[in-house]
Amino acid sequence: MFILQASSLNMLKIVASILILVFPTIVFGECTCESEDTQNNNDEALKYKLGSIASILVSGALGVSLPLLGQKIPTLRPENDIFFIVKAFAAGVILATAFIHILPEAFETLTSPCLKENPWGRFPFTGFVCMMSAIGTLMVDTMATGYYKRSSLKSTQVTMDVESRAGHDHGHAGHAHHTVHTHGATQGSNAHGSEELRSSSELIRHRVISQVLELGILVHSVIIGITLGASQNPDTIKPLLVALSFHQFFEGIGLGGCISQAKFKARSAAIMAAFFSLTTPIGIAVGTGISSVYSETSRTALIVQGTLDSAAAGILIYMALVDLLAADFMSPRMQGKMRIQLGSYISLLLGTGCMSLLAKWA
Repeated sequence: MFILQASSLNMLKIVASILILVFPTIVFGECTCESEDTQNNNDEALKYKLGSIASILVSGALGVSLPLLGQKIPTLRPENDIFFIVKAFAAGVILATAFIHILPEAFETLTSPCLKENPWGRFPFTGFVCMMSAIGTLMVDTMATGYYKRSSLKSTQVTMDVESRAGHDHGHAGHAHHTVHTHGATQGSNAHGSEELRSSSELIRHRVISQVLELGILVHSVIIGITLGASQNPDTIKPLLVALSFHQFFEGIGLGGCISQAKFKARSAAIMAAFFSLTTPIGIAVGTGISSVYSETSRTALIVQGTLDSAAAGILIYMALVDLLAADFMSPRMQGKMRIQLGSYISLLLGTGCMSLLAKWA
């Protein structure tokens, strides 16, 4: 009997010791600020990083090039109905990128237990930065568009004045002929100038949209590139490689459609496409270079990444809803054709669905 009591006492001591050792681990396991890459294999991870650079570079370049090369195909030109459907898909991809991929990551980063409770836990910085970024994008969008429109208006007015003066001088041969000819020339000049101004205004709008949109995408691309490159765990890199390749492909289609509609010169379009294609691979290379000293759980890294993600989300949400979707869906051309509306709705849902599905892996 005594032996059983002693044995029971020893068992209680052992159980108590285990609970004392394990309980703190359970309590603090969810709030650890240590790096999660515990099973590191630097050589194997480096192989996957090099593979991801090549894969993401090719997929991004292919995605952004398809709409640009589509300009050579009459069916995919902006003046055709199917272009609205393709653009709706691209806008859906960009919208899902902001809401499903970037914004949740920003919330998670800026509410990390590795950051101090005051102020990061007491104020919704993610939503605030996202909101201010959207407002800032609106300001840049309107100011840039207004500036270019005023410049275009001045140049168009100068051209109209020169043509009117030339028509006036040409009509001095006879008074009656001068009256009829000058009146006709003025009307023709005004009509031509009005149409040219309208066309120039739309072109300026598309160019501002494509440049601001690329800015938001590039900010996000740098962050995801550095995050992948800094990881030393092959099991973390493998799913990211595939998911980010598809991510860049769909995102490239969205950006390429806007660049195509802006009708940049071939050199400018190529530069914008190259910037998009190279940004994430460069981010991976930078992340690989600093992987030995970079810690994704450090306070500085969390604050910088969370803030930039929030800002990028605000830019992309504004651009997708205001400049891409609202502009097209409220246009007279789409409002007048139910077939284009239905096709665009389906395409929009398909774009958001494809991009949302990728959130399962990245």
